[in-house]
Amino acid sequence: MTDMLSQIQSLGDQLRWATEQEVPALGTSSEILYVGMGGSGIAGDYVRAIAEPYGSRVVVHKGYGPLPLWATRARPLVLAASYSGNTEETLDFVVSAQDSGLRVATITTGGRLGELTATHDWSSVSVPSGIQPRAAAGYMIGAALTVLTGANAVDDQRLAFAEAAAMADEATAEGGDRWKEAAQIAEQLDGRIPIIYAGGPVSGAVAQRWKTQINENAKVPAWWSMLSELNHNEIVGWETMPEKTRKHLGIVALRDRSDHDRIATRLAHTRALTQDAVPWVGEVNSTGVSLLARLVSLTAVGDLVSWMLAESAGVDPVPVATIEKLKKLLAETN
Repeated sequence: MTDMLSQIQSLGDQLRWATEQEVPALGTSSEILYVGMGGSGIAGDYVRAIAEPYGSRVVVHKGYGPLPLWATRARPLVLAASYSGNTEETLDFVVSAQDSGLRVATITTGGRLGELTATHDWSSVSVPSGIQPRAAAGYMIGAALTVLTGANAVDDQRLAFAEAAAMADEATAEGGDRWKEAAQIAEQLDGRIPIIYAGGPVSGAVAQRWKTQINENAKVPAWWSMLSELNHNEIVGWETMPEKTRKHLGIVALRDRSDHDRIATRLAHTRALTQDAVPWVGEVNSTGVSLLARLVSLTAVGDLVSWMLAESAGVDPVPVATIEKLKKLLAETN
């Protein structure tokens, strides 16, 4: 249990590591095609939220090739991220990008992606190895923002790294306010299937992170949905089985000041209309000045909640045996 906690609590140090990385000279690219899966892929969702106010477009691709047709016309910089360097889908896609003559940059600890990087002399940010990919979010986000800085897609992020690192340290410190907030939410979600609601690019990116962290660390199902889209469909789904949903599900709402003004109103009405059918167990608000710090403030709470749910259930949050079994089956049928 403590190994995953120590990895969660290393988030601040990971972000400080990013301030020391050399920024690659990549010219100017306002179109970035970010390719990655799982813990490596979520970094793309975070940097997409950070890049948008700069007028840069980050499209996140999670899956195999071939290259989408729009990319053959727009000629984006392809940023391939794989912590292990051996992610099957990412490797497949990056070969398509290379064959199409697109510029490629990479983020990895090594593996096959590292070999391809060396062979083709791609720009790369090498991240430290030795932890679970999902716990390396600070490294992956920091590396991705370093690449985007080198492509002039965002401004220098060193002040944001420093603010976010300090926030991560404070949020993951045992006994602090964010720790207590996480503990309260975890207690309310214990034995339930968590549902994470969000209402904007910042809260939405982190809602996905909460869902996947709960899946991998606590080994329980979870899902995430976005306002206001869920007001056009999912809100009706609470009508038929309230006796089951009251007992087995729980909603957490994530908030950020970049959410549209109407989201707060929608959230209040959605809660009022559904709370008899499903418990709303918490609302987490971001803090901080920079977009990165606000993302991290929400992320730290979710990471702690996932670890606390694992501890309560008596499961080891580190192994992901079913994923490893799937990889073995895929290798056998290659």
